[in-house]
Amino acid sequence: MKNKQLLWPFGFYFLLFAGVAAHGPYRVLYFQSLELTGAQIGLLTGVAPLVTLVSLPLITGFADRTKRHKLIMSVSLLLVIVGLIAYTYLKTFAALFLITILISIFFSPGMALANSASMFMLGEWKEGYGRIRLGGTLGFSLVATVAGILVENHGLKIAFWSGAGILFLSFLVSQKLTHSDKESGKPANWNRVGKLLKNPQFLLFLLLSLSGGISFATLNAYLFPYMKAVGAKKATMGLALTIGTISEVPALFFAGQFIKRYKAFNIILFALAMTGLRFLLLGIATSPTLVLWIQLLNGLNYPLLTVAGITFADEHAPEGFRATAQGLFNTATGGIGAALGGFGGGLLFESLGAQGMYLAFGTFVFIVLVVISATQRVLSTKEIKEIRD
Repeated sequence: MKNKQLLWPFGFYFLLFAGVAAHGPYRVLYFQSLELTGAQIGLLTGVAPLVTLVSLPLITGFADRTKRHKLIMSVSLLLVIVGLIAYTYLKTFAALFLITILISIFFSPGMALANSASMFMLGEWKEGYGRIRLGGTLGFSLVATVAGILVENHGLKIAFWSGAGILFLSFLVSQKLTHSDKESGKPANWNRVGKLLKNPQFLLFLLLSLSGGISFATLNAYLFPYMKAVGAKKATMGLALTIGTISEVPALFFAGQFIKRYKAFNIILFALAMTGLRFLLLGIATSPTLVLWIQLLNGLNYPLLTVAGITFADEHAPEGFRATAQGLFNTATGGIGAALGGFGGGLLFESLGAQGMYLAFGTFVFIVLVVISATQRVLSTKEIKEIRD
């Protein structure tokens, strides 16, 4: 990295995603161990994106308005840590539901605030974000294996204690992140945000982000049920995740160079097209081996869209509203998109089957791309140039 200071955001992403890997995959298993009903578990797992789509823009907007980015980020992380520890002591659905909402509210702004800080710390080297974000992929992949061993030997509660401990380390590292000095000492001009939301180019960006969020939620939630339907064993499912994770490494490492050469918006279009292709291939795959090959496309999906989306949001953020712009992007992908993808995927999975669901979502993605392309043609030449430059 060009600046040793950039090791701090790299370390933050490493620890944040490592904390998620430590406890995230074991939530449902823990709920099942408490003998909750399927409906209760579904509500606990589905409430997060619904809460996020309301809380995330409010919290990031509040951070920009008060210029207290680091304080808000710190408090949010500490409350998430408290929530994870509380999980191990609670047994009733009502108590678990309240803590789940708490965690959902305060986990969501951490990434948006870290993204805005990282982009500021990068300075003129914006294309370096992908390499910083690579820390998250490494942290998740390394800790996921260790967490499995810990849970097998010490029970499910250790997952939440481990997650809390790692996230506390991320809290300590977050104190070294620097937020934009341009975002302090000036009154917030919220008219700029209004103009941003009326900008057709930015609205097209949010539509693409929403489509990406829907797609990735479907992939994450239904990949294993899909693989089971095509005859995959559990070991093969784990291998599929490993392949998908490994494919992210080169994509994140070179993402900045692609964005610098082809522009962020074009990379988003490409990533969404590759996502649609992945869906269609999953829809016609007939064996677990083919699914493993298709998993290699993961690096051209979520990582590219995420890095390009964060870059685009930062480039178009009004002065003083970096966190707000990142919050809008995260709301589109992880809030509204995740909720629609999880809900719609469940309905399609039940009515069309595993392969039919992916064919339907693949068709949806390409329809969105056609609509975006047609809309671009309607816009003036000046507006098209602005969105691509």
